[in-house]
Order: sequence, then C-alpha cells, then structure tokens
Amino acid sequence: MLTKKNINYPRPALRVVDEGSPDVSSMQPKLLERMRDAIRYKHYSIRTEQSYLGWARRFILFHGKRHPETMGEPEITAFLTSLARQNVTASTQNQALSALLFLYREVLKKELAWLDDVEQAKKPARLPVVLSQREVQDVLARLGGTKWLMASLLYGAGLRLMECLRLRVKDIDYEQHQITVRDGKGMKDRVTMLPDRLVEPLKQHLQKVKALHQGDLEEGFGAVYLPFALERKYPAAPREWGWQYVFPSARRSVDPRSNTVRRHHVDENVLQRAVKQALRDAGVDKPASCHTLRHSFATHLLQAGYDIRTVQELLGHKDVSTTMIYTHVLNRGGKGVQSPLDQLL
Repeated sequence: MLTKKNINYPRPALRVVDEGSPDVSSMQPKLLERMRDAIRYKHYSIRTEQSYLGWARRFILFHGKRHPETMGEPEITAFLTSLARQNVTASTQNQALSALLFLYREVLKKELAWLDDVEQAKKPARLPVVLSQREVQDVLARLGGTKWLMASLLYGAGLRLMECLRLRVKDIDYEQHQITVRDGKGMKDRVTMLPDRLVEPLKQHLQKVKALHQGDLEEGFGAVYLPFALERKYPAAPREWGWQYVFPSARRSVDPRSNTVRRHHVDENVLQRAVKQALRDAGVDKPASCHTLRHSFATHLLQAGYDIRTVQELLGHKDVSTTMIYTHVLNRGGKGVQSPLDQLL
C-alpha cells in the first residue's frame, strides 16, 4: 500500500531571493517560471531543466540578486570569468554559458551578439578508459540480479546509462534480437543489438516486472510517465504494459513536474554504486565507470573486425570522427611499433 513512508516527495523549489528583498523578490520567481516553461516547451530533459535553472540562480546571486534584465555583457563576462578562476572543468564552463544563452535568448528575448564570439572552454583530448574482455567478465561476475542485467546491456548493446534505465518493454524485439533506443543523446532514435545471452534473463526479469505492474493497477496506480504530449494523445497508454519501464523503481514516487504518484525507472545511482564496488572487488585499478562498459563495447567490436560505420550506428554517434577515438587500441601500445629495447639480444 502507498503510505507516506514509501513515497519520495519532491523538495520545495528554491527561491532566488529572500522574502525580505524589496527590489526583485516578486520578479525572480516569475523569471524562473518563465525559464522553466521555455525549457519544457522545447522538450529538454528534467536534468537540463534543473541545471539551467541552477545556473540562472547562481548568476543572479553572484551579482547581488539583480534582475538579468538590468545586466548584460559585463556581468555575464564577470560571471564566466569567475568560474574560470575556480578551475572548474570545461564541461561545467560550457554548461554555464549554454544556460545563460538560453536565459537571454529564449526567455528575455535578447540577442547578445557578443556571446556568439565567446570561445567555449575546450575539453582536454583524453582517450576513453577501456576494459579488457577479461576485466569485463570479472566485473560482471561480481554483479547479480537486475544489476547484472543492466550492466550486461551497457556492455552487450552499447547503451548509455540513462538509455538503459529508460528502456520501455515495447522497445525490446526478441524475434529481431534488437533494442530500439528512443530519444537518445541529441533526441535521436536508433537500433542496437539484443545479445542472445540476455534474451532469457530479460524474459524472466520482465515476468517479475509485469507482476509488479499488475499489483500497481490493482491498487489504483500503474500509470507511467510518457514523454511530450503522448499522455494527452493516448490517455490509456500510461497504464499499458508495453509502455512500462524495463527497470522500474522498487517504490512509487511523486513526479516533480506533475505531482502525480508514479513508479519511475530505477535510480542511476543504484547501478553506478554497484559497478564501482564490482570494479574494486575485481581488482580493476582503472578509473572506470558504467560508461566504460559502453567504451569497451565499441572497442571490442572494432577489435573483432567490424566496420567502423556499423559501430557508429550502433553507438548513435552523429559523426564518425567520434567513433574513431576507439581505434586507439586496435594496435599495440605505441602505434604498434616495437621498442628498440625489445630488439636487444
């Protein structure tokens, strides 16, 4: 039964200004609501929404709670410069810039031409961490149940973590041995493989999930989140079996956008912690993570002789140059060149 103990209630939204601020206290919440509406209108993910709103708050607080309407180039430059001086990562700097671009262009309807010339921080050209097949086997051997199944999909189908967690029952095709990834990175759909070894484990897992869903329906719940306007277009779809998550959460929670009680997909931290522990238990010293399994998927396919264009499509990369980074392990270390030290008698 649903009780207060097993519902995750959302935290109250943070206000940009204190109640006692006479200058912008009435304006800031409206501004953030406008920004939130603009983000949702463009169908950005809830993570992007939270991130952009967070950067808007930080920008306003950085300048003493002044309204962005009264600020411009000098204030934005000062804020971005302060981030650079804090030695934040390139991704963080670029994310802050993107948030401010969105705020001024999409919400305040101001074109700041100078921002087009702002040079975004460059990410360091680092090679991806890749596990050997033996290391992957050792890590998977230390996982069990649903966590093993999710990690196996990351490696066996090249899924990103959130792509795995957001899988719907209808997107698994046993006959064609394929998985359809919906709204992947860049809001693109793609098709990837369903490993033969995971067909039976998936069927057994979904039998338990279906029983869980049936129990939700009997208790008056069972509706799942649908993206965009699908819930309005197909009112019965949220309760249909095909739309349910393959990896649902163990308990129901409150949707932070609609305040509807639903069973969402499992939290990503569950698998992240399990994989980290499995890496430690397996004695793998590399700085690996869940995403490393996807890197290993691509690298091992190329090592097996598969065409790079095929691997590109399976990964969902827009440009083949992104996939080319995995070719660094196709040769032996040092570009396959034998060291002169090894040539000594």
